[in-house]
Amino acid sequence: MTTAETIFQVDPPFAFLTFNRPQARNAMTWAMYDALLAACEQVDADPHVRVFILRGAGGKAFVSGTDISQFQSFRTPNDAIEYEKKISAVLGRLERVVKPTITQVEGFATGAGCGIVATCDLSVATTESAIGIPIARTLGNIASSGTFARIVNLIGPSRAKEMMYTGRLIPAPEAQAIGLINRVVPKELIESEVMTLARQIADNAPLTIRATKEMTRRLMEARSPGQGDADLIEMCYMSADFKEGVEAFLNKRKPQWTGA
Repeated sequence: MTTAETIFQVDPPFAFLTFNRPQARNAMTWAMYDALLAACEQVDADPHVRVFILRGAGGKAFVSGTDISQFQSFRTPNDAIEYEKKISAVLGRLERVVKPTITQVEGFATGAGCGIVATCDLSVATTESAIGIPIARTLGNIASSGTFARIVNLIGPSRAKEMMYTGRLIPAPEAQAIGLINRVVPKELIESEVMTLARQIADNAPLTIRATKEMTRRLMEARSPGQGDADLIEMCYMSADFKEGVEAFLNKRKPQWTGA
């Protein structure tokens, strides 16, 4: 499960997955998504694991999204649709892990990083952290309906639209206030806070926790029934604006949007 870009460890009753590309602010490669899927399988298969903790190496970012350079190969609508299907499958599997999941957020949790935080059960962040999906001002693409549904369930449709429309990164104290994350602590206390929370959970009745998690998932799924989003994905990813957004991001300049 451990790769060059991820570190998976089990220290019963805990399992840890560390996204390990600090030089790229832990931007996700395809291999990292595959490692996350594999970690979910191992966590569920191990009866000694009670809590699954996800974190980012380096202290500057939890996950800063998908590695943008990978989008340069997109040529057809199917490329975009299959990408969002893959992300939806990974996050859907993470959501269905039967053990409680906690994100330890240090620094930025953006794009797919925000999606992972919204998918996990609980999150603890440092006071300096910020979270959001800034694609309206960076890339011009769109997140999947599953990611939107989770964020809307956490913070409501009005706040979710404001976050997406502005592309603003929400400081951790504000994110806690609106329900996007659970706890905010000084940087030097985050590891102890996460472990204290994890121990409290691990000491409690596993079946009660498992049932609580699944019941909550079913209720949220009923509130946000899955809808087709392929047309919206194709509109954004096949646009001239998306191509411009990727090029601008990689060249560290501001994109020039045309709406085409």
